[in-house]
Amino acid sequence: MITTTDYHTAGEPFRIVTAGVPDIPGATVLERRAAAQSSPEIDAVRQLLVQEPRGHADMYGCFLVPPDDDGAEFGVLFWHKDGYSTACGHGTIALGAWAVRTGRVPAAPDGVTDVVMDVPSGRVTAAVTCAGGKVREVAFRNVGAYVIGRDVEAGPVRADVSYGGAIYASVPASAVGLAVRPEDYTGLIAAGREIKAALTATPWAAHADSRLSGIYGTIFYDDLGDTPAGPHQRSVTVFADGQVDRSPCGSGTSARLALLSADGRLPAGAVLTHDSIIGTRFTGRVLSAGDTVATEVSGTAYQTGECTFGLDPEDRLGKGFVLR
Repeated sequence: MITTTDYHTAGEPFRIVTAGVPDIPGATVLERRAAAQSSPEIDAVRQLLVQEPRGHADMYGCFLVPPDDDGAEFGVLFWHKDGYSTACGHGTIALGAWAVRTGRVPAAPDGVTDVVMDVPSGRVTAAVTCAGGKVREVAFRNVGAYVIGRDVEAGPVRADVSYGGAIYASVPASAVGLAVRPEDYTGLIAAGREIKAALTATPWAAHADSRLSGIYGTIFYDDLGDTPAGPHQRSVTVFADGQVDRSPCGSGTSARLALLSADGRLPAGAVLTHDSIIGTRFTGRVLSAGDTVATEVSGTAYQTGECTFGLDPEDRLGKGFVLR
C-alpha cells in the first residue's frame, strides 16, 4: 500500500508520497534521481500514482528521500507523467507548508520558519510564514537563476532561454497568435511542444552538469504592463510532453525573473506579479542581481486530501494509462 498527502499550490496538484516507496539508493538527491529513473520497481510507483485511474496527465508529485547532508531537513525527487524533473517551485511551496503543518519541522505560531530541502538542482529553502498558528504564505528561495540565450531560433518563433532550476524557453503568447487564457489551452499545448522539440538538440538546452540538461518547458506569457510594485505578467508553462502547469510555475517564475532582471525591469525592491492561466498568483523578486540572480517566489498551498493507493493483482489495467 502507498500513502500520500495531496496538496495544491495555486491550483497545481502536488502528491507527497509518505509511505510505500522502495528504498532509492544514492549518496545525493541527484544520484537518487538517476536510480529512480533506471529502476522499473521504483518507477512503477510513480506510474501507479500519476497515471489514470489514480492520477491524470497533469498530475505532479514527489518521493521524499534523505538529504545530501545534515544541512537540510529532507531530500525530494519530483515527478510528473513523463518522468523526473530537476526542480519544482510549486512543489517546494507545498512541501514547506506540509512540513510545518505536520510538525515535521517545528514552527512558532507566529513568524517565519525555514524549511531547507535538497532537490536535484541543488539546495532550496521554503520560508514559511505563520500567523495565529496557521500557515499563511510560503516563499521559496531557489537555486541561482540566469539567462542562457536571447532571441534564439525556436522553430516557428524566437525565444529567450533561461534557467531557474530547470531550463525554460520564454515566448510571448502573441507570437503564436494566442493568449494565456483557458480557451487557448489546446493551441498553447501544441505550440509549446513544437518549440520545445525545436530547442531540444541545440546548445541552448545544455547545462554544465549534463544531468540537468534539457529544455524542461515552454513559458508563454502576456505582459500586462507595470503596477506600482513592478511588472505584471500572466503566463502558462507547457512542460514535459504537453503537460500544463495550472500555477504560474515556481521554477519558471525564477527563470522569468532572471530575464526581467537582465532587462532592467526588476530593480531592488520591485516585485513581479505573476498570474496563471486560471487566475491564481505568485509574486517574485530578485534578492541579488548579477549574471546569476538569487530569486524568491511566494505563494500559498493547501491540503486537498490523504490517500491510500494499492494495486489489485487481478486488475488488468495494472499501473494505469495516460490520455493526452
